[in-house]
Amino acid sequence: MWPQENEGLKQCLSEFKQQQLAWVERLDVTSGQVADPVSQSASNKDAVDPENDFQREMSFYRQAQAAVLEALPKLRKLQVPTRRPDDYFAEMAKSDQQMQKIRQKLKSKQEAMERSEKAKQLRAMRKYGKKVQTEILQRRQKEKKNMLNAVKKYQKGLSDKLDFLDEEQTSSQGNKKGSASQRIKKGPNAKRRYKNQKFGFGGKKKGSKWNTKESFNDVSSFRAKVAHNKGPGKAGKGGKKALNKRPGKRARQKMKSRAR
Repeated sequence: MWPQENEGLKQCLSEFKQQQLAWVERLDVTSGQVADPVSQSASNKDAVDPENDFQREMSFYRQAQAAVLEALPKLRKLQVPTRRPDDYFAEMAKSDQQMQKIRQKLKSKQEAMERSEKAKQLRAMRKYGKKVQTEILQRRQKEKKNMLNAVKKYQKGLSDKLDFLDEEQTSSQGNKKGSASQRIKKGPNAKRRYKNQKFGFGGKKKGSKWNTKESFNDVSSFRAKVAHNKGPGKAGKGGKKALNKRPGKRARQKMKSRAR
């Protein structure tokens, strides 16, 4: 430290002492060496190695703790509150924008962890599916091999049992039942459901326009004018021709030649 700075600090200290302020205005506490809780004895100045960071910081911590224990009774005696009230409101050290960024970063990390967890689960499910599939294939190959061996034995006359045929029939029936139950449980696919929603569920097409006894007796939709060609734009018996009748081919050709 420079000599001028040292003299300035001493001058400020002497000015503070001359003011003779109360302790509650100064809040200064001076404490010496503190007893080590492990050895239960006051550590000497030479005992703390200044090059050892842990010992140095622990000595600072114990000295600050002793100063607090000495200052708290004085503050309580002067009726100075030392605890923060429950409804105390203080401004945050960090702004809301910075806290929002931190929240977004934490959220993105959480989403990334969830995605990786889902990917792990999918990989595990695929491994399990492959394992089950290989086991089924191996079992089928084993059954096929056993059946071929039984057929060879029967052909050579080494065995007169036909149990492998019954086993094959039962296995095929079981597979058919299983596939039918799977089809029933599975239901229509997405393409079929979309077409059903768009065009309906189909139904009986053949014979849908056939007449029945009820439709034959129902004459509510009968219109006499339409049935006897007496409606608008049609010529009845002895009546006038339709106004918008198209001319014949020869008349159209004559009209084209005139236009030329």
